[in-house]
Amino acid sequence: MEIITDILIQFWHTLCEMAPYLIFGFFVAGLLSVFISPEIVERHLGGHGIWPVIKASFLGVPLPLCSCSVIPVMTSLRRHGASKGAAVSFLLSTPQTGVDSIMATLGLLGPVFAVFRPLAAFISGVIGGGLVDRMNEPDVTDGMPPGQCEEECCSNADKRPKLIRAFRYGFIILPRDIAWALIVGLIIAGVISAVVPASFFAEVLGTGITAMLVMMVLGIPVYVCATASIPVAAAMMMKGITPGAALVFLMTGPATNAATIATVWRVLGRRTAFIYLIVVAGTALCSGLLLDWLFGAIGIPAGGMTHWVLPQWIKTISAIVLVVILGASFMGRTGKKACAHEKVVS
Repeated sequence: MEIITDILIQFWHTLCEMAPYLIFGFFVAGLLSVFISPEIVERHLGGHGIWPVIKASFLGVPLPLCSCSVIPVMTSLRRHGASKGAAVSFLLSTPQTGVDSIMATLGLLGPVFAVFRPLAAFISGVIGGGLVDRMNEPDVTDGMPPGQCEEECCSNADKRPKLIRAFRYGFIILPRDIAWALIVGLIIAGVISAVVPASFFAEVLGTGITAMLVMMVLGIPVYVCATASIPVAAAMMMKGITPGAALVFLMTGPATNAATIATVWRVLGRRTAFIYLIVVAGTALCSGLLLDWLFGAIGIPAGGMTHWVLPQWIKTISAIVLVVILGASFMGRTGKKACAHEKVVS
């Protein structure tokens, strides 16, 4: 009984730390959903060369696309003239982070992590897209899946005022898409914080590249939500894992999974799929090593929480509001599965 109580306490503590930033991230995501249209995206990513690749990666970083929408959007970009390099760049940078996960990272892992994580996602997108363009593999079009998402949040028929659509996406559609994953992540974080002994991961995995390789092996084959993975990473850091190893998990988990790899293979070709995997693994390891060095250089304890301090009453109220939002998202689940693609609806 005491262990369950400890898990619940840690669950609530993590929720309070994360809630203010996540709610703000939902709000910004809602604004992006109505002010960045598919036409804008497609217009800027056509043609070959490094510039469309850079723009694709830069565009993908703040967009909170989930796994059900990254692939249809990428396929649509290809159908509308985006180069393979731009498509891969977008596919690499987008699922690793988003405005909601950036704000949640700020809340739980601190400003250094919050800046470094999207920067690493951007660089991985540029490197991957640049390599694909450099390899100049012939286009693969046979068997390409439809470029249109058929989920309710992918429809552009909604003619309601933009502010209403922004709030609907930010506080209904997006929370509904990540609610289960977020709650599971918080529970796992609570279990790790309450049950795992201090310095467990440091003693078992070590603090160097070995721990990063283990995190990479765990992260690559499974899908981990970019936002829901944050409390898990934070809990592991509190138990001795280095920030760099946590970053490897945060990069490889959202960016790769069996479905994504299979789709890249079919839509963009075998060579591109291999480049995709190599870039994810290579940039994650290099970013992890650099982040560990950076934490050491500026003197931040590797296992310490470095979040910004807000008044406790703000955290508590925000946590209650977030619980209401997530609860409403469960009550609103009917028919089709929601996805986070509505943010690119004009």
